[in-house]
Amino acid sequence: MSSLVLTQHIEVTPDVCGGKPRIAGHRIKVRDIVIWHERMGMSPDEIVYHYPTITLADVYAALAYYHDHQEEIRQDIEASEDFAKRLQGNKPSLVEKLLSGNHG
Repeated sequence: MSSLVLTQHIEVTPDVCGGKPRIAGHRIKVRDIVIWHERMGMSPDEIVYHYPTITLADVYAALAYYHDHQEEIRQDIEASEDFAKRLQGNKPSLVEKLLSGNHG
């Protein structure tokens, strides 16, 4: 896939989505596509089904971008997960609360 094709589908804009690479014209980040595909097991077709404003070409461009920038994207995913864990702190999730019978 040429750079030109990637630039038609992937944008990096400092003041949009924290400057993270994203689908052109959308707020869906490359890392979102990677998480949906690799961690959640969604096929590119399933991703487009759930997010019909993007194209199959967008999804494949995001995956190609990821494979060209794996370390950067993996670090971004880890940083986001760490941030979420820090926000949650030692508070149980809603599911944990419901399972423990503590609804308050």
